[in-house]
Formats: sequence, C-alpha cells, structure tokens
Amino acid sequence: MAKVTAALVKELREKTGAGMMDCKRALGDTGGDIEAAVDWLRKKGLAAAASKAGRVAAEGLIGVAAHGFVGAVVEVNSETDFVARNKEFQSFVRGVSQLALEGDGEIPSLKEGIYPGSERTVEAELTHLISTIGENLVLRRLKRLSAGQGGVFSYVHNALGPGIGKIGVIVALTSTIGGDELAVLGKQLAMHIAAANPLYLDIASVPKSALDRERNVLQEQARATGRSEEIIAKMVDGRLRKFYEEVVLLEQIFVVDQKTKISLVVEQAAKTTGAPIRVTGFARFALGEGIDRHRPDFAAEVAAQLKS
Repeated sequence: MAKVTAALVKELREKTGAGMMDCKRALGDTGGDIEAAVDWLRKKGLAAAASKAGRVAAEGLIGVAAHGFVGAVVEVNSETDFVARNKEFQSFVRGVSQLALEGDGEIPSLKEGIYPGSERTVEAELTHLISTIGENLVLRRLKRLSAGQGGVFSYVHNALGPGIGKIGVIVALTSTIGGDELAVLGKQLAMHIAAANPLYLDIASVPKSALDRERNVLQEQARATGRSEEIIAKMVDGRLRKFYEEVVLLEQIFVVDQKTKISLVVEQAAKTTGAPIRVTGFARFALGEGIDRHRPDFAAEVAAQLKS
C-alpha cells in the first residue's frame, strides 16, 4: 500500500479538480493508487468538476455580510447568469459570506473551513455544487473589514435576495458611539460607494506610482497647450484635484445631495452625534470586474482552419 503523501493528493487534485479532503479520502480507500482514486471520485460524482475547470466563470453573485464590528464581501462566479437564480447556489454564497466574518480575510483559509450545516469543507462543498449544477464555479475573492469600535455597514445593489446581488459594499466607521446611531450614515456611505466607485479612501492612500502616472499624463496634456511652465504647474494642480474627486472617497461629492464632499458629510454627522467619526476602510465588489470573458476557443479555431 502506497503512503498517501501531499504530492499524491496534489496530483489527484490536478487530475480531478476535487477537494483536498475528498482526494485524501479517495487515496486512503484505494491504497494510494492514483487511477483507482480517480475512479473512486468519479463514482461519487466528485471528479466531474475537472472537465469544467477551464471554462470562463464571470457571472454569479456577490455576497455581503456585516455584524457589529465586522463585515465581509465575497464573489462567487459561475458561467451563466442562470445559476445566480439557483437556490442552492444562492444559499452557498450566503453561507460563505457569513463564514468569512469569522475568518482572517484570506481565500485559502476560508476554503479550508467547515461549510455551515455540513461535514464538508467550503472547498469540498463548492466541488459538490459544481457536480450538482454542472457549471464551473469559482470562489474568486474576499475582503473582510473590522472596526475596533463603531461598526461595519453594508449595501447590496441589484439584490436577488438578502445579502446577495451584483454589487456589494462594506464600509467601516470608527467612533465611540454605537452602531445603531451610525447605521443611517453607514448605509448612505455604502450606497454612495456602490454608485461612485472610489478606488482609494483618502489622498494619502493613493499609491505614488498611480499619482506619478497621472501627473505625467496631465503634464504632457498641459504642455501641449504651449503655456509657460508656471501656468502648466497650476493647470496640473487643478487637474489633480479633479482626479482626487473622481477616485478618492473622502474627496468625492455625495451622490445623495450632489454638492457636499464626503469628508464634510462625515464631519456633519459627527457634530450631530456629538462624537468623532472616521471612515477607516471600505470594499466594493462588482460582479465579474477584471475577468477576461473572451477566452479563445481553440477547438473552434482549428475547425475553422480545417474548413478553409
């Protein structure tokens, strides 16, 4: 009987796409025989995911959960929008987002956790769901925020049900006042973030590389006007302020009244409540952003070449 090593488990996972614990169990039951373990997994419907793993998954759902000082947002992708309306899939996204509240904010450790109401890990539950639904499913990303005091608040846009939708936002507010008093401001800020899509919290958060790149572009544009260097410097400074208003949360104009800067909205709320309030973090996930949806269909390309 061959010893079940980490290398064997890895090889079996690569062959079948099954979860780690299922691969260990399969190898244990088959004496470490890889091919027999593949058949073991196939018989139990756990290797079906392998043939689907290469398909582009850009649809699905964003899941959001917030409780007290902690909030989490996750993205679980599927191949088609139809799956987003599947009750089992929706339940999985909700379950994972709730589980993420207790974790460390990392995908690997989330996958290793036990899925609620099951003896399977999250990764194994996902593999089981792939076999059941018949599409490639991907637990793509996760963001967890914590506020030492105050609260974390959430908003879901284009919601398909409680805590699931197409855009999910969490925002952390730090203050000595309770979460109930912060709830209205927190919800409004989360809705603003969903609409305005800021990239950074404050000016200090903008990476130097991003700022230098923007400054170089603005300088070249300004020089093209033929103005003096002194005027060019003023033009660049003015356009940088506009850049900050577009990408920095605290510099943006509040979408609710279309006139007040977010930093002033927070200041006014602090005066009303009688305690300082700080926005200490946010996360915004829009379904499928950044995914290349047009993976080449090599079989179709070869068939087209043969026809020609």
